Amino acid sequence: MAKTATATEDIRDTRLADALGERYLAYALSTIVARSLPDVRDGLKPVHRRLLYAMRKLKLDPTAGFKKCARVVGDVMGKYHPHGDIAIYDAMVRLAQEFAQRYPLVEGQGNFGNVDGDNAAAMRYTEARMTDVASALLEGIDEDAVDFRDTYDGEDSEPVVLPACFPNLLANGAAGIAVGMATSIPPHNIVELCDALLHLIKFPNVRFSKLVDMIPGPDFPTGGILIEPKSSIVEAYSTGRGGFRLRGRWEKEKLPHGLYQIIVTEIPYQVQKSRLIEKIAELVISKRLPILTDVRDESTDTVRIVLEPRNRTVDADMLMEQLFRQTELETRVPLNLNVLDVSGTPGVMNLREALQAFLDHRHEVLVRRTKFRLEKIERRLEILEGFLIAYLNLDKIIKIIRNEDEPKPKLMKAFKLNEVQAEAILNMRLRQLRKLEEKEIQKEHTDLTKEGKNLRGLLRDKGRRWKVVASEIAETKKRFSAKTLLGARRTKIGKPPTAIVVPLEAMIEKEPITVLASEKGWIRAQKGHVEDTKDLKYKEGDRGKFVLNAETTDKLVIFATNGRLYTLPCDKLPGGRGHGEPLRLMIDLAEGHDPVAMFIHTPGQEQGRRLVVVSESGRGFIVEENTLIAQTRNGKQVLNLGQGEEAQAAQFIAPEADHLAILGDNRKLLIIPLKELPVMTRGRGVILQRYAKGGLADITTIKAKEGLTWRAGAQGVRTESNIKRWIGKRAQAGLMVPKGFARATKFS
Repeated sequence: MAKTATATEDIRDTRLADALGERYLAYALSTIVARSLPDVRDGLKPVHRRLLYAMRKLKLDPTAGFKKCARVVGDVMGKYHPHGDIAIYDAMVRLAQEFAQRYPLVEGQGNFGNVDGDNAAAMRYTEARMTDVASALLEGIDEDAVDFRDTYDGEDSEPVVLPACFPNLLANGAAGIAVGMATSIPPHNIVELCDALLHLIKFPNVRFSKLVDMIPGPDFPTGGILIEPKSSIVEAYSTGRGGFRLRGRWEKEKLPHGLYQIIVTEIPYQVQKSRLIEKIAELVISKRLPILTDVRDESTDTVRIVLEPRNRTVDADMLMEQLFRQTELETRVPLNLNVLDVSGTPGVMNLREALQAFLDHRHEVLVRRTKFRLEKIERRLEILEGFLIAYLNLDKIIKIIRNEDEPKPKLMKAFKLNEVQAEAILNMRLRQLRKLEEKEIQKEHTDLTKEGKNLRGLLRDKGRRWKVVASEIAETKKRFSAKTLLGARRTKIGKPPTAIVVPLEAMIEKEPITVLASEKGWIRAQKGHVEDTKDLKYKEGDRGKFVLNAETTDKLVIFATNGRLYTLPCDKLPGGRGHGEPLRLMIDLAEGHDPVAMFIHTPGQEQGRRLVVVSESGRGFIVEENTLIAQTRNGKQVLNLGQGEEAQAAQFIAPEADHLAILGDNRKLLIIPLKELPVMTRGRGVILQRYAKGGLADITTIKAKEGLTWRAGAQGVRTESNIKRWIGKRAQAGLMVPKGFARATKFS
């Protein structure tokens, strides 16, 4: 019995790492070359190239009728691309989407998806044919312009690359992720690309700054505004890596009564409109952008997103700046010009190298098409020369054909014809024997001889060939000119935005609150403006000290006994439920010091106010309100104090007030002109009133003509009209208070 071979005889020992590395490398190369990276010459990946070639085979030219996409996908999958039909159809859909492709290669009929991110209909419902751009990519493919290779099953052939008289790589861009590398090429304007190509033919070493003058940046199918600085664009194009900042386009639409709304008419490339609106709506609902109250989608065939500001005073530029920062209304489109070169090697090219690779491809295509045409001419001339011999010896040829069983050898011998010429004569129709036909053949022979001579001269002259390439590019520019809807630039080249300062209050929901601070230093903010303060509750053993009506957009300023000013945003104050929180947890107020005064700082409404600050020793000065805001928890030192001294009072100067009334613990009153007080930002101040014992009790600002008013307990408010006796100079001791003055040694 014969010995049979076993499977174990073909087993080879190898390291696991080597086996895995070898197989993974094969997979990686397949992914890079056959799936993810485009060819620098035609800008297509294999699936796209096979789609267009299959559509050409199906005669789906721009002037032909539409055919079901399922038919195209079936042919591609069965003949050229042995992958899933869904993947092939998705690639075909993208080639037809006007919002995805700057120059669509497929013209679709039916539902091919939309900018909201909705999917296309099933392939059995949609139809397609090629566009003019796709025809330009395939032009000359039957003239030996490119190499062909066997398909995966060896039953057919497919082009390795398309002739591509259209610079598709940069015009339509590409994106893909391979193994260990990726590509991201944004689309550009065809007219600008043609200008750059024509310039590159004349000046092969053109500088990138000059190229950027002709190609100022990408041109996206969805428009938008490019705000990348020119220096960054030059750097990106010179290295093949970088990015471009792209913003949506908007306009201000006026409404009655001075109102307005913002209309977004273009959104950035590859941003789903529905997801963008959801993000803006989320900002509105969560009140993270309170200056915006509503967002609506009124889009039809064109984008129209309506944004409603909070009120007419909201600055539109400031609102849009926040939306640009927080949503995809501003995106960064990356540039990674990673492509396959002529030899199929992946690598990153700069803009000039990519353009030159396209020119070299067009030159190669021209040479191959010229040789192909020249070969056709030579074959035709050979046949025409045989026809001319036949016309000169027509009777003899007819006699040989009638009398000989094998006329071909006789004809070849008698008239020195080759086999091709003899076969052409034997296949000639009788109607071609007319005299008129002879003249036409003679004319055709003359024309083809002249054309052949011209083509041979073209092959010998490189300069002439580049002129032909330039004329082809100029024809492409004319074919897709800026005057056409397809060729006109859609993305506006804008300037880099200037920094817009957004006030903090613009980002806060404006609501009325009441600030409550207690004697023991607890603080809280209650919603609404509280009118009746009698029902307010505090912790046991505590009571209210300050009650202020404010808005959540205001700032609370606290003047403490250590002479420092502290600032708290009102929206950061603890809520009104409960008793609040200790003030010392919010500011760095040292133990042993307490608030002397609290007031609301609202620069938008109360610009120009002035504050009088005084220590317990009677020293003080005037401070402008716009210098009071502290930026840190530690506050801002305003009133310098002596050893063991504390700040005692702080009060805003009342409108039209011209005098300051100072009251000491000794119940002596002094009224001095406000003009005697210096205006300072920080210091100890000047002596306002002298004391033999005790110190300052209270201050108030008055208008001398209206007298001095104070609260006299149960007796209500009292006024002393004749105050001349208490008016004096700064640093005097003053006189005893008027009769009936409050026992509490306070003006209020």
